[in-house]
Amino acid sequence: MKGIENRWRCDINRFSKRLSEKRIEFKKVNDTWQVFYKVYLNEEKEELRLDDNGNVIQRGVTPNSLMENVGFTSEGGKILKEIFDEKIFDYPKPPSLIERILQISTDPNAIILDSFAGSGTTAHAVLNLNKADGGNRKFILIQMSETDDKGNEVNICENITAERVKRVINGYADKEGTGGDFSYYELGEAFFDTNHNLNENLSIEQIREYIWYSETKNTNSLPIGEGQGGVYLLGKKDETVYYFIYEKDKLTTLDYDFLSTVHAKAEQYVMYADNCTLPPDFRQAKNIIFKKIPRDISRF
Repeated sequence: MKGIENRWRCDINRFSKRLSEKRIEFKKVNDTWQVFYKVYLNEEKEELRLDDNGNVIQRGVTPNSLMENVGFTSEGGKILKEIFDEKIFDYPKPPSLIERILQISTDPNAIILDSFAGSGTTAHAVLNLNKADGGNRKFILIQMSETDDKGNEVNICENITAERVKRVINGYADKEGTGGDFSYYELGEAFFDTNHNLNENLSIEQIREYIWYSETKNTNSLPIGEGQGGVYLLGKKDETVYYFIYEKDKLTTLDYDFLSTVHAKAEQYVMYADNCTLPPDFRQAKNIIFKKIPRDISRF
């Protein structure tokens, strides 16, 4: 049929079967013919397909209703009380709701992100699903501390979110543990201050590690004072040498005097400093890339 692009979703036998079942429709959309396949809501249709590596994965579930058999907030509150022996949150989501959403929208190898983790229901749901179907789903939960009515900081992430995940994995009350594991991280101080300058509460080592990782996605920068180039040399990767010429109490300059101290051999040089007096044509001839502090520091 003229106007239809060459796109195959199934083999000819399956297509013929669907056509005979009157599940195939041809419709003209914006002057182009397109093929549509009917799936009815009264069907629990779970198909299998292959991922890019040839592994069989679940295609998805066509739901009768998103809210079918998913429980209520009262169930979520009851589960939290079983885990912590006390009321923790008002109106928490039941894990069954999140499990249902994940069944419909993800495959068993998905990575699920929850930027407002709260009590950790999303992790609970992922762990339950992995135990039920042998999946390898992963979760990333993010939660900030909050302030109570008295102005005290409450570390929800450590005391509630992470603690719940730990108890779900190991088992709680009369519930068998789901198994699995997770890692817990806390954010350090901001790298930049409110004026967009480097946060001087950070140590030189932390700043060097950040610069080195932002450039190379590697974590093995040189300790201060090691290697050719003294305290400013970060390291060498893929024939590029990196220097971070920085002092907390004074401005630094990339100039000819500094170059006289550089002995590391490379095809290219990336050099951070507050200022640079080397002419652009000289830098180009010597394969030197100047990056100004803090303007050119990557914010990732």
